[in-house]
Amino acid sequence: MSATSIQLKKLWWVGPLTVLAAIIGVLIVRTIAMAILTPPFAPGLEMIALPIVLTLVLCTAAVFVFALVGRFAKNPIRTYIIISSIFLVISFLPDILAVSAPFPGAGWPYSITLMIMHVVAGFITVYMLIKLTATDNK
Repeated sequence: MSATSIQLKKLWWVGPLTVLAAIIGVLIVRTIAMAILTPPFAPGLEMIALPIVLTLVLCTAAVFVFALVGRFAKNPIRTYIIISSIFLVISFLPDILAVSAPFPGAGWPYSITLMIMHVVAGFITVYMLIKLTATDNK
């Protein structure tokens, strides 16, 4: 079995591309949700800047974590998948709490939409970072 390493120099173009793809993925989910759900929309759907800024910040942080894991972990891909999975589950906690939030549009449909956004952004981020930077050491 061959070991896999990360080509960290590729992160200069893979990182921004990954963040951009995650933002596009989140906006697609937002557009579909707004077509399906009935108004009033909760703030995470109503204000387009909110999902863009949060995705930009959190996915950029994920790229930095990937760089650190790629630099210091013995098995960077496995380690990064574990870390990102844990953070994905943690990201659901505010969404679950939003079910009973005191603002218009709150409830399970809104919370599930946010969770789908997190899964889409997470999948895009993890997949692209690994696929575009991993190399087999033979």
